[in-house]
Amino acid sequence: MSRVLIADDHPFFRLGVNAVLQMGGHQVIAMTGDGHATLDAIRREDPEVVLLDVRMPGGDGISTLKALRERHDERPVIILTVEMTNGQVADAVRAGVNGIVFKHDSENRLLDAIDAVTNGLPYLDGKLIEHALSTPPASPACLAILTPKEQEVADHVARGLRNKDIAALLETTEGTIKVHLHRVYTKLGISNRTELAMMARTNETAR
Repeated sequence: MSRVLIADDHPFFRLGVNAVLQMGGHQVIAMTGDGHATLDAIRREDPEVVLLDVRMPGGDGISTLKALRERHDERPVIILTVEMTNGQVADAVRAGVNGIVFKHDSENRLLDAIDAVTNGLPYLDGKLIEHALSTPPASPACLAILTPKEQEVADHVARGLRNKDIAALLETTEGTIKVHLHRVYTKLGISNRTELAMMARTNETAR
């Protein structure tokens, strides 16, 4: 069970999502209708997962996500939307979104997304992201520029492990893992764990 915050400016939709989550065994601890109220509620209620509508007054979903990440809050965030432009998808991924679920998807898709992100895995359609970012999928050659240790860290990120867990496995410090990740981001031209996880998982499939 996860403690979830729902941010959407349509009360009827919020109630519907609330019902789905309760049936799925989750607890909705807050519901908000604009970006400013959402950031306040996150700080106050400390949810484990945040569901953000793309279009809201007082700061849309993507700007709310960016504000959250700017204060170094890395809790899982799932974007809920009817549709997104390529630019919005790219902005969301670069801001560190953990999942994207369309409002016409089945109820199980939302529940699956919550299960994935709470286990440290991205819930994103690879083809959607690839098209939005206008880049080819990662290949073995792409990640071959990483050192063996950096590749090992990337593989653990793809499996959903957090920095402290990776540090324990590799018998090093969390600070050292952060240094490795910074170098990986620089070499691959990416900016966050979501992009790295997708590249590493694509690379593993291609092996």
